[in-house]
Amino acid sequence: MNFDFNNPYLSTRLPVFARNVVSTSHPLAAQAGLRILQQGGNAVDAAVATAAVMTLVEPVSNGLGSDAFCILWDGKKLHGLNASGCSPQAWTPDYFRKKYGADAATPPQRGIDSVTVPGAVGSWMALSERFGKLPFADLMAPAIEVAERGYLMPVVVQEKWAAATPLLQSQPGFAQSFLPWGRAPKVGELFKFPSAARALKAIALTRGEAFYRGEIAQALEKFSAEHGGSLKASDMAAWKPEWVEPIARNYRGHTLHEIPPNGQGIAALIALGILDKFDVGSLPVDSVASQHLQIEAMKLAFADVYRYVADPSSMEVTPAQMLDDAYLASRAKLIDVNKAQDFKAGNPVKGGTIYLTAADESGMMVSFIQSNYMGFGSGCVEPTFGISLQNRGHGFSLKDGSPNQVAPGKRPFHTIIPAFLTKDGQPVMSFGVMGGNMQPQGHMQTLVRMLDYGQNPQAACDAPRWRFNAGLEINVEAAMKGDTVAGLKALGHQVEVINDSYQDFGAGQFIWRAGDPSVEGYVAASDARRDGQAAGY
Repeated sequence: MNFDFNNPYLSTRLPVFARNVVSTSHPLAAQAGLRILQQGGNAVDAAVATAAVMTLVEPVSNGLGSDAFCILWDGKKLHGLNASGCSPQAWTPDYFRKKYGADAATPPQRGIDSVTVPGAVGSWMALSERFGKLPFADLMAPAIEVAERGYLMPVVVQEKWAAATPLLQSQPGFAQSFLPWGRAPKVGELFKFPSAARALKAIALTRGEAFYRGEIAQALEKFSAEHGGSLKASDMAAWKPEWVEPIARNYRGHTLHEIPPNGQGIAALIALGILDKFDVGSLPVDSVASQHLQIEAMKLAFADVYRYVADPSSMEVTPAQMLDDAYLASRAKLIDVNKAQDFKAGNPVKGGTIYLTAADESGMMVSFIQSNYMGFGSGCVEPTFGISLQNRGHGFSLKDGSPNQVAPGKRPFHTIIPAFLTKDGQPVMSFGVMGGNMQPQGHMQTLVRMLDYGQNPQAACDAPRWRFNAGLEINVEAAMKGDTVAGLKALGHQVEVINDSYQDFGAGQFIWRAGDPSVEGYVAASDARRDGQAAGY
């Protein structure tokens, strides 16, 4: 790909060129990954070490109680890992209706009854065992050091920490763990997390077994029971991550790969499959016409995703049916280039997350994402080991007949999605964009910029984004040109201009293979919407 390295957008960052590189949303985590690479580890080792540090330095987005997904190129082949947790065996629709009322539509948004089995630590175990080079304990060492010695509070994380405090300070364990002075830390204050250091040491010593079948699992059961929850050590022990075959869709001579459902990565594939029916590149890059087509394609994708995607065992249709070319062509015909529309689901049968990426000079590339879902997840923190628990259970439905209805040992609909790009069967880019339903929208928008318009990864990352919400409603970043915003409004889009880029528009990390990794290496980008860094050597 011949990129234009003149960045047309206001940016404080330049692309990073290196043969070994890690990109994520906190510099200490990126540097932990580099430290592992310099010790002789590979990209998987670096990714695991980086992920462990991220649970400490960006707890607003992830923690030791997170879920995770990964797509990686091992040098010859692409692999997918689904490490999203399952519901406790006690969870049924009646369980929630008896506790929260017959009219409850979903499990609660926060609190102990929003917690499913955490999968992130299991993903570290699985990745290290299958692809790692260094001892697992070595990969935990940087995180243990950060937890014990502490780190100075960065700007963006502090802002989100303070914003979440009034909502979550009454949740069990939250104040004890995250309000060390009876308040959120201030920018530049030293935050230590000794209980998480205790957990990380146990995880390191047992290669993760303590988390799922040992003292941490027992502590989580006790904590859950004390606060009215139903998560048990047996739920932890019964769960395991699943190696999966990524699903894919061709676009402009490249192939985008995503994790299959229960995740929403298929939304990006559907949207690109619809956009493929239009000559997007003939339209000016930031024009109303180009943005309108992308928005409408994304809306059509979400209409189907929200209707059909769930745990694969409960889905009415297959991913292949949802991605059928004839079906996507029929959906593309619904787009009116002169008017915004509120699309409904079709019938395919007829046809507060962190992201990191690492690559090494041997050619191994890792696309990894882990999340507590909403900011600080459930808000519940097991105090002995500092396990900040996700709230993925809120992603279930209690509605009878829904493919996503809660059931024992079931995975909920998931928003976090890593991505990977290939060309002619060879690796091109590992990447991801964080932020709820912004993730497939970010995948599509940044890929269109790179593949249709030749923008380099940092420029594609810096460019102003839009975010579809529901109906005709979209948010746009304040940096978007005024005439583009006005033009979208004229087409019927209900546009709200938002200043909070972190909350509404996600943050991306990108590693593009420039050639032979041992010679040319990679081009890496990190999103200025967070405190992150792309670092390499």
